Amino acid sequence: MLLRLLEEGWPLDEVVFYDTGMEFQAIYDIRDRVSSILEERGIRYTELQPDYDFEWKMFDKPVNGRNGFRYGYSWCGGRCRWGTTDKLTVIERYARGNIEYVGIAADEVSRLEKERNGTKVFPLSEWRMTEADCLSYCYERGFTWEEDAGAGKVRLYDVLDRVSCWCCANKNLKELRNMKRMLPEYWQRLEDLQRRTARPMKGAGKSVFELGERFEQEEKRDGGSDTPKGCA
Repeated sequence: MLLRLLEEGWPLDEVVFYDTGMEFQAIYDIRDRVSSILEERGIRYTELQPDYDFEWKMFDKPVNGRNGFRYGYSWCGGRCRWGTTDKLTVIERYARGNIEYVGIAADEVSRLEKERNGTKVFPLSEWRMTEADCLSYCYERGFTWEEDAGAGKVRLYDVLDRVSCWCCANKNLKELRNMKRMLPEYWQRLEDLQRRTARPMKGAGKSVFELGERFEQEEKRDGGSDTPKGCA
């Protein structure tokens, strides 16, 4: 959305990036590249952060829940998308009713209906650009979301359906399987988080460690194919 706004000369005063502190390095690399482009064009760049550290809310925040008192919300995802709530709260507070361009694609129908209000504009929908169209558009312009992975590089959209926070509990099993195999550094970080919470990342019997064992058994059974599961 941003690239096409710039190319077509739409009015643009400021670009806002919300940093959860838990993004893939590729996101930060593109942030740095884009902020340089904005500086060259004289467009203000603003970076927002959550009011409280992500890991503090995950593990240490005092919480009075339906099942009694505890510390921390644990994994962010499913019915408890507290990180998303923080993001929307901080951004909307900053926007204060100003016109916002929001990058929701034309085929994300449910999101479009949910987000529509008088101050938000959805250029991708107006351009009839699907998520696949957007990815191709970015790739053609050299924005590929690449992560260093050992001796080579991995494009995140080759192994993930959606590039959210690396610790998002909404990741499906295909994505997690690919992370373990193709992005082991992030898998290690997931294991570090799992050690600090009793709640399994994907529900009963599906902690990060249990999933890791499952994926290893699958790989042995399948003969160690180099192709990520679910990827062509």
